[in-house]
Amino acid sequence: MADQTTLPAPSGAEIERRGIDVIRGLAMDAPHAARSGHQGTAMALAPLAHVLFTRILKYDAADPAWVDRDRFVLSGGHASMLQYAMLHLTGFGLELDDLRDFRQWESRTPGHPEVGHTAGVEVTTGPLGQGIANAVGMALAERWLRARFGSDIIDHHVFALCGDGDLAEGLSHEAASLAGHQKLGRLVYVYDDNHISIDGPTELSLSDDAAKRFAAYGWHVTDLGEAGEDLDALEAALNDAKAVDDAPSLIIVRTHIAYPSPGQTDDPHAHGYSLLDDEIAATKAVMGLPVDEPFHVPDDVLGYYRHAGRHGAASRAAWQERYDRYDDDRESLEACLEGRVPDGWASKLPMGTVGESVATRKASAACLNVAAELVPGLIVGAADLTGNTGTELKNATALSPEEPGGRQLYYGVREHAMGAIMVGMALHGGVIPVGGTFLVFSDYMRAAVRLAALSQAKVIYSWSHDSVGVGEDGPTHQPVEQLMALRTIPGLRLIRPADANETARAWDLAIEGDGPTALILTRQNVPVLDGTADGDVSRGAYVLREVEKPALVLVGTGSEVAVCVEAAALLEAEGIATSVVSMPCWTMFDAQPADYRRSVLPPGVPALSVEAGVTLGWAAYADVSVGIDRFGASAPGDVVMEKLGISAPNVVSQAKQLIEGAHS
Repeated sequence: MADQTTLPAPSGAEIERRGIDVIRGLAMDAPHAARSGHQGTAMALAPLAHVLFTRILKYDAADPAWVDRDRFVLSGGHASMLQYAMLHLTGFGLELDDLRDFRQWESRTPGHPEVGHTAGVEVTTGPLGQGIANAVGMALAERWLRARFGSDIIDHHVFALCGDGDLAEGLSHEAASLAGHQKLGRLVYVYDDNHISIDGPTELSLSDDAAKRFAAYGWHVTDLGEAGEDLDALEAALNDAKAVDDAPSLIIVRTHIAYPSPGQTDDPHAHGYSLLDDEIAATKAVMGLPVDEPFHVPDDVLGYYRHAGRHGAASRAAWQERYDRYDDDRESLEACLEGRVPDGWASKLPMGTVGESVATRKASAACLNVAAELVPGLIVGAADLTGNTGTELKNATALSPEEPGGRQLYYGVREHAMGAIMVGMALHGGVIPVGGTFLVFSDYMRAAVRLAALSQAKVIYSWSHDSVGVGEDGPTHQPVEQLMALRTIPGLRLIRPADANETARAWDLAIEGDGPTALILTRQNVPVLDGTADGDVSRGAYVLREVEKPALVLVGTGSEVAVCVEAAALLEAEGIATSVVSMPCWTMFDAQPADYRRSVLPPGVPALSVEAGVTLGWAAYADVSVGIDRFGASAPGDVVMEKLGISAPNVVSQAKQLIEGAHS
């Protein structure tokens, strides 16, 4: 077959209609081959996808990573075949064989889109609501970069396709409210109003007026009604939305799931894999596609889309010339876009002085303020807990419609939206988002944190008030199970520093590293310990207090390392040689060579862990664990800690029992 980009570009309504039919054919064929997937939504949205990829989006399929491309987010990720069909047709590198391998082991077309796995996929979607919140983050990043470096370098839009399931999720309310408040004029949602949910018609559970709801948020709203097949109406609405600079836009379009299936249009069962041989054949007959040829893509249709996929090549080339000429703080521009940090910056992070006592959230705030001066692209925010979580930048300008280049972002009480927006900001590129709340409220963010880890998005969570040491606020605000729950997320770097020195090292790792990092910080003051200034936090654990021939190893994290140091001194006074290990990060320790891990936790030496949280999981490192396998209580923090056994005397008692048991 000839290179489709060298062929004359077909044009006209006839080739467009045939192209849409081809998209619908692929949307049926791939799930049918997999015996799994979702056909109906992809079929219904084929005209919209066609308009976006041929008439609206600014992109060059030959360079999927072009910085100034428009971003396309398929929030309803179950309709992945719609996106895969467009990526194949427009030339992003997906071949027909990739579509034939839909949902198969190690294929490039997984069940839901995954960023970094398939060229042209911007975010990982599937859990409903996440994509539209990601899109808000992308729009924030675009505006910030445009304000910082000018529209010659950054000048693009973010488009998201969403459905009733997305808008039903509470996350969508949080994200849309913030987007309206921020007046994100480069953000366009298209609402696929198909009146269908998995259980049946949306009337079973949904009676919202989406237009009024989004208008109340401050959005520009267009209701196209029955225009799902009207290409010119879709194009006009999208262009009108692009022209709105002072508000995000919602375009509502009534579609019909599985259209033009004769037997299953508007059938709730068409949400999933329901169009089988006879119905697929009948639908293809309606469209004029060959019934006995799955994955049918005529050469002229492919040529049409391949030309569309390169229509942004001239824009990209012109942009490259402007980028090459850019000389206004080029160092910062390259640092942001390439994710670089200045050499030696971490040496300027403030360290603690042995003997002083400071909460790690306050030590973290000091580090963050230094980092913000040195690392371009840091955008810092919190869910209405800016000062409490150590995420307040001194003398920073609030990021707002009036100050789009501000670096202090106020999320309000929107933890879930904050988590998902941070993912969108990071995946857009050019910025490093930092977001803070109390550790106990990380539960509200968990779905977004999971996707950050799956996407390896470079976000930094500042989670403070990390234990029952919170005190008087009581068990509703005292995390006990959160540490362990977060440690179970693959790819999340969780660091619980013992003091100000380990906190500085943790910030170094968070900013220099890839993927998401969670910093777990104390509300209460903790002592700066002897030896932490030289401790290698990057190895996940190290020997803080070393003795010859230890009879016991005490292992702690965070504020409990100081408890271990105190207990070790008491044990030493009784002639029990005790070493102390600080273990701020399990996953980094697990990644170390076996000989290093044995040097930290010597085989045959009893080990006891101390952490103010559930003990589940500690059996991998310790023979006995001192922890809290219950909810906390309302009282002064030091009292709660003592009453629940997080104290040196209790550790000493438990240690003696462990040693006696080991010798019996």
